[in-house]
Amino acid sequence: MAETNNTNAERRVEPERRRVGILFLGGAKRVSMGQKFIDAGRRLGVDVELYDYELTPYVPLASIGRVIVGRKWKDADLYEHLHACVEKYGISIMVPFVDGAVEVAARYRDIYRDLFVPVGEPSGAAAMFDKIVADRIFRSNGLPVPRSDRFPMIAKPRCGSASKGIRIVHSPIELTSLEISTDRYLLQEYIVDRREITVDCYVAADGRIISAVPRYRLEVQGGEVSTTRVFADADVDALVRKTLRATGLRGAVTVQLLKDNATGRLLIMEINPRLGGGAVASVLAGADLPEMILRDAMKLPIEPVTKWNDRLLVTRYFAEVGFNVDSEP
Repeated sequence: MAETNNTNAERRVEPERRRVGILFLGGAKRVSMGQKFIDAGRRLGVDVELYDYELTPYVPLASIGRVIVGRKWKDADLYEHLHACVEKYGISIMVPFVDGAVEVAARYRDIYRDLFVPVGEPSGAAAMFDKIVADRIFRSNGLPVPRSDRFPMIAKPRCGSASKGIRIVHSPIELTSLEISTDRYLLQEYIVDRREITVDCYVAADGRIISAVPRYRLEVQGGEVSTTRVFADADVDALVRKTLRATGLRGAVTVQLLKDNATGRLLIMEINPRLGGGAVASVLAGADLPEMILRDAMKLPIEPVTKWNDRLLVTRYFAEVGFNVDSEP
């Protein structure tokens, strides 16, 4: 009997890949980090779709994701609008990238509980963004901070960011003349001969410290690092881990340290409970923060990072994104 072709033969059907919607809050210029989220999703077998919540559609992240024009962080209907966006676009992960968005993301999670947010409790976030309160927390836990009883001093607005409003004060008379009060400014000794260190950390939802990768801030533009050098140091690692345990923070955490070159002291400068602007350096060095966030959200195993490229230097540059507009932006 002659053989015939079976036109009804079973065809192999590829399983549909899981889709993960991620909403950045204030991620306007985080194109490279956004791409790292997409790449991490691909490795995990999921399709990452990026969205960004902004006040204008004309931001660089539009080149790889969809921009949602939203509300200001203090608007009365912010949370209702965010929730509508989460439901409309199928968001399952929310990642804040600017200070004001961290507490918003944490509070949204507490209200609706319908998505994963890689930050700690709202109260913890608020405390870290008040420099005077944060300083008290550090001191109460026996963590090393700059002294507050010697000149010259650096005066930092208690709720400022990106180095705005900072002043160097050389004497008590100058302190009085500038009308710098201790209820509006954090006053600390000004260390001239210093190295500034940023540590990109991730603390899983179960409290495990997954990574803590330090880097030197070699060049800063507009309050953000533009050139950074990854390194490894046991003393830095020990201090950062002690700090993370004392503060109880979760998710992406950026710890800022100072090293007094004259004495060798390591001092805590501040903590930003979110992904830092230069955190891509740690990703490139081997601590894949986006993959950690995706794994945490998807309840997949996360292995601690114990080794990374401690000789990596990363320098950042400007890139252009063009928009067609019908009127003045």
